[in-house]
Amino acid sequence: PAGPQGPAGAGRRRAGRSGWTTPLLGLAGIAVLLAVWEVAPRTGAVSPRYLPPASEVLATLAERVTLPAFWTAVGDTLTAWSLGLAIAFAAAVVLGFVVGSVPALRAFTSSTVEFLRPIPSVALIPLAVLLYGTDIQSTLLLVVYAAFWQIYIQVLYGVADVDPVAEQTARSYGLGRWARARYITLPSALPYLMTGLRLGAAVALILTITAELTIGTPGLGREIDVARSSAAYASVYALIVATGVLGVTINIAVRALERRVLRWHTSVRGETAS
Repeated sequence: PAGPQGPAGAGRRRAGRSGWTTPLLGLAGIAVLLAVWEVAPRTGAVSPRYLPPASEVLATLAERVTLPAFWTAVGDTLTAWSLGLAIAFAAAVVLGFVVGSVPALRAFTSSTVEFLRPIPSVALIPLAVLLYGTDIQSTLLLVVYAAFWQIYIQVLYGVADVDPVAEQTARSYGLGRWARARYITLPSALPYLMTGLRLGAAVALILTITAELTIGTPGLGREIDVARSSAAYASVYALIVATGVLGVTINIAVRALERRVLRWHTSVRGETAS
């Protein structure tokens, strides 16, 4: 076996450098973006009225986060996001496993799925307003519809990816339908399911903010629209930055959950080792 100076030691050193380099490059990219954002309006490249400097926007954001109304809006957005994602997740998992486990049922519903899935969720905004007005149910309708397909399709792929040899082995050992679903189908579909959850979480946040902007349900989206209509452009950009930070936070949390749930999977073990 190679010692610390051999290939194994060199691989560990490269992995260590990579572990430090990636976050540093990300921070450097953010710093460059902020620098360009700061310089562009101050040099007249863009109008400072419609694109305030980054320092002004960040100062406005720092002021906003001290206000109770800001955290109320964040709570409203997270409430709609989490409820919509939870409903979509539950429905997609149940229907995905049922439909995916029965080939005839999957063939029967495939044309319907291919028709409904491409419909943009924002096209349902008039329907949502007609049904529920500006209540949170309107936002939930859009969020559930958008996030459901992200998870459902992944579950179908996961159920279809079950190893037929493992399935036949389980049958030969006398495992029933529920036991095969627990010990064979679920572990096979779980990586797909977690991918669907990660995609669905991002799409759900996008639709939550979109619904708040267009319909006027409470949350960060409505605060952005109110600031825009008041010509408070620094507040508009500050709230947009806040939604970006919220999205990054949600993505980090879902990725952490994915790594924890799939810690036994080869992809996660390889990521951890690197």
